[in-house]
Amino acid sequence: MSTKKVEIVVQPKPAHYVGDGFRVHNFIPSAYRLDMERMDPFIMLDYNSKFHFNASETPKGVGVHPHRGFETVTIAYQGKVEHHDSAGGGGIIGEGDVQWMTAAGGVLHKEYHESEWSKKGGIFQMVQLWVNLPAKVKMSAPKYQAIANADMTQHHLGANGFIEIIAGDYKGDKGPAFTFSPINMMNAKLKKGGKADFQFPAHYNTAALVIEGSIIVNGEETAPTDHFVLFENEGENFIIEAPEDAVVLIISGEPINEPIYSHGPFVMNSREEIMQAFTDFNTGKFGYLED
Repeated sequence: MSTKKVEIVVQPKPAHYVGDGFRVHNFIPSAYRLDMERMDPFIMLDYNSKFHFNASETPKGVGVHPHRGFETVTIAYQGKVEHHDSAGGGGIIGEGDVQWMTAAGGVLHKEYHESEWSKKGGIFQMVQLWVNLPAKVKMSAPKYQAIANADMTQHHLGANGFIEIIAGDYKGDKGPAFTFSPINMMNAKLKKGGKADFQFPAHYNTAALVIEGSIIVNGEETAPTDHFVLFENEGENFIIEAPEDAVVLIISGEPINEPIYSHGPFVMNSREEIMQAFTDFNTGKFGYLED
């Protein structure tokens, strides 16, 4: 097996707000090699790096909005988020939990700081990914997976730490999330001096986001906190080492390799399908959800 080399280490762009509750750095899509086609099936990644929100009696967040054609995956590192959607999905995701919402044929949802957490305020740190869906299931029924941290598979690395598997496979251990195409998503939680090796097919689009600490990749490339590592589509193996305690989100997925046509909250395969999505939304076919 050959080494999967680093293509680029990307520093976070200036943060912007999504609604009033999510202060994010956008990595996908962005100007440098990180467009939807290059990163498919990962078509959006917003990272709310550590940020202190003051106490608020009115929870901050994003009001009711539609989605069609993909999945939203929210990973909570610090803070709590509450979610509701027009298909009946919803709940609270606390620290370490994951919310995996399949918008598919169409859903309205809203997400905001959990009310009791909001009253106290504190450090908030989250990742939201959009995962593309194959054309054959884009118009299927919405689905919701609430994945508690306690339900995630842990692959222990002895004194090095452990790998927390959300989806896919790490050395035979499988994560609990159901996916419509081959996807690996996991947190490497490494102790100072710890190492972990990974193996994914060469053609999978593979990346890492440094959530805590810093890492050295393949003994050569250093990636500081809040930086994004894009790997080449050659080779299968890479090693990360933690010169300090570190948490690293690892994503690797097989490209769907279908046309991507996106507009706002909809990601489909053609302009006509996007136009139909707006028509269906405007005529109430996404259901109802109170703001």
